[in-house]
Amino acid sequence: MRLLLINANTTQAITDRCAAAARRAASAGTEIVGVTATRGPAIIGTRAQNEEARASVLELLAAHGASCDAALIAVSFDTALDEARKAASIPVLGMTEAALHTAAMLGGRIGFIGPGLHTRALYEDTIARTGLAGRIAGYRALDMQAQDFSDPSAMVAPTVRLAKELVEQDGAESVVVAGAALAGLTDQVQAGVPVPVVDGIAAGTALAETLVRGRRAIAP
Repeated sequence: MRLLLINANTTQAITDRCAAAARRAASAGTEIVGVTATRGPAIIGTRAQNEEARASVLELLAAHGASCDAALIAVSFDTALDEARKAASIPVLGMTEAALHTAAMLGGRIGFIGPGLHTRALYEDTIARTGLAGRIAGYRALDMQAQDFSDPSAMVAPTVRLAKELVEQDGAESVVVAGAALAGLTDQVQAGVPVPVVDGIAAGTALAETLVRGRRAIAP
């Protein structure tokens, strides 16, 4: 099985981090193919940048999707997800959609942590399109500086603090940590949080494998 991982930011370090997280979550025999946009924003952080990055998602999918069994958009705004699904003959998932549906299946109310102090409206739009806005217990913004997107290790402690707030103050029974730049930090965050912490890359990888196997099982 081959899973195409599409990063519509131009920051290669984020692709590498997401691909590493996907490989840790993947079953034996699943190959992760990470691809990175060559134009557009280095880090998508505004509505205009998200719109600009849509073309890169579709171009990368067209260039690499035919050789893969499924695709995962490694941008936490699930950029161009609907258009990509219409264009592709393979399953296409968004990392935040995957995380939210995984958290919903764990039961109860979901806490949501979104990186960036000015991205809440974009994340609220992303959550709304999944149909799970009514399950959100609370939202917290994680203050990230430019250097944190290249090296997010300093974000573990603040993420744990926000996750605990969501549990203790908002009654969250699971917590989604959004942001491709934060992929792979879930285990460290989970160690300090008493409810399940869900990472979109890991969740998306597992769900993509399930969809591919399901399609194969019912194929004539």
